[in-house]
Amino acid sequence: MSNIYNISKPIGILGIGSFGTVLANLIAERHSVIMYARKQSTVDNINIHKKHREIEILPNIAATTDLRFLAGHCDIIFPVLPSYAFRNVIKELSDFLTSNHILIHGAKGFDVKIDFTKGPVEIRPKDICTMSEVILEETPVHRVGCISGPNLAKEIAQRQPAGTVLASKFKEVLTIGTDILQCDRFQIYRSNDIKGIELAGVFKNYIAIAAGASAALGYGENVKALLITKGISEMIAIGKTLGVEPKSFLGLAGIGDLVATCSSPLSRNYSVGYRLAKGEKIEQIIATMTEAAEGINTVKVIKYLSDTMHIQAPLVGIIYKIMYEGFSLEQGIKLLMRLNAGQDVSFY
Repeated sequence: MSNIYNISKPIGILGIGSFGTVLANLIAERHSVIMYARKQSTVDNINIHKKHREIEILPNIAATTDLRFLAGHCDIIFPVLPSYAFRNVIKELSDFLTSNHILIHGAKGFDVKIDFTKGPVEIRPKDICTMSEVILEETPVHRVGCISGPNLAKEIAQRQPAGTVLASKFKEVLTIGTDILQCDRFQIYRSNDIKGIELAGVFKNYIAIAAGASAALGYGENVKALLITKGISEMIAIGKTLGVEPKSFLGLAGIGDLVATCSSPLSRNYSVGYRLAKGEKIEQIIATMTEAAEGINTVKVIKYLSDTMHIQAPLVGIIYKIMYEGFSLEQGIKLLMRLNAGQDVSFY
């Protein structure tokens, strides 16, 4: 392991959402931590009152509004940002980064290079970036990694056991990241397939929306199992189009995260589906959410990608109809059940 990485220095957290906050506390049990926030009021609340988002902040966590300060004091930084803000914030940070930094992100969304928000467009694989690809495009950093898995922030904040997948092409990123994150209640599993792990964390979001909607209407475990198993098959088909192999979708960051987010009201995407099924419009849900639900944009991106590339992805098509074309969930379930089922599953 290179001696330029000094984990006795503070560890940086870029982003102050629920997961970023609990990740900061987890790391702060053994390391000092510097968190970045845009608002001075948020920084003051963390530094003075030691509280953020109703979470008690450990004493050895400090906060700053200064990206130069963050990059200057931290060799290792964890960007935990919503995908819509990721590129712009990383661009701002880039001025203060060198090739000696390590960035390990915790985002579960796409960066799309064309405007897909105003209606159907053609989206091709070249138009989509994962967050690690954004880091490589926008910064001098080349040692990048990601963490992804069934990591519901509220459970981690309650000190419940959990695990995550740490992915990187660099052995030293895997070694250092494990040293920082692993403890007696947070298990780290390693992978070299960073793009596969990233995509697994993105794809499961839209299936969790369907699971939340199903639960709101009183459907039981049989329908949930159908959604999860057909969803994982669909994830693999889409992933192959984007150049990744099935194995990462079959592990903790794929099936594991899918089971957790399809089963828990703590999942933001599950909550979106639940509220949709109770009659709220997607615009109303977005306007009242305190944190981004990545699945809302993921549905559009995957729908337009699958249409453009002729991918068989009926589940995302049904969810899209429910969210944007006025279909009821009952209509969606009926459509799902009328599909020509064919082969059970094909992973290759």
